[in-house]
Amino acid sequence: MHVGAHIFFTDYSIQPQDLGPELEARGFESLWLPEHSHIPLPRVSPWPGGGDLPKKYYDVMDPFVSLGAIAATTKTLKMGTGICLVIQRDPIQTAKEVATIDRLSGGRFLFGVGAGWNEEEMSDHGTEPKTRFRLMRERIEAMKEIWTASKPKYDGEFVQFGEMMTWPKPAQDPHPPVIVGGAFPYGARRAIRFGDGWIPLGGARGVDIASQIPHFRQMAAEAGRNPDDIEVSVFAAKPEPEGLARLKGAGVSRVTFDLPSAPRDEVLPLLDDLAKLI
Repeated sequence: MHVGAHIFFTDYSIQPQDLGPELEARGFESLWLPEHSHIPLPRVSPWPGGGDLPKKYYDVMDPFVSLGAIAATTKTLKMGTGICLVIQRDPIQTAKEVATIDRLSGGRFLFGVGAGWNEEEMSDHGTEPKTRFRLMRERIEAMKEIWTASKPKYDGEFVQFGEMMTWPKPAQDPHPPVIVGGAFPYGARRAIRFGDGWIPLGGARGVDIASQIPHFRQMAAEAGRNPDDIEVSVFAAKPEPEGLARLKGAGVSRVTFDLPSAPRDEVLPLLDDLAKLI
């Protein structure tokens, strides 16, 4: 089971070009970055974590620009979006950004995607919250066409474009893994339908992810997918040995730990402690 980290980069946190090499030097497998373009005011949608929305959500840096800095300063560290809000993004431009990052990093990009929770945020982007899951599927399908076809085209309910030419194509064949975030069972079904992996929700809030894995694997088999082809990545809050052992025994491929949006001198000692798990 691989060990990674996730963080909200801000103007007051350790910076991407500094954290990436430190993680790589300690043997971490991957670094994951979230995405929020903005937080509308006043807020209506409740934060899934409960309570007040942490300040870092208002302040988070753009993930793709940050990933470029990480790609330029590391050699082996995998880097992912955890998650990219594809429902708020143009699929043609996002496909190019994904392919570019994958090329710049030498095929180290992990494309974590999701439909988000902040309805006011997505509405500001012109996305109807009630149909966002269908929109997410179409945009991902359209991006796969762009990555794999020499003259891609797509004709869906929400996404339409005629034949085009666009390069570069991703370094990974056929494209970076699409890892779908979402709670069990609906998020799991979406991962099985159009994903290469699943990020179950609730690992950082005490949800027993390990108990969901057998049901997820059964669902995948019933849908005609090989369960071994769909990796499960769990975002965890604390390195609890017993819980990690259960996740590993259940077949989880990767666990990542939350790093605070704090300066370098606060983050590096935490990395040293987490590195003991590796």
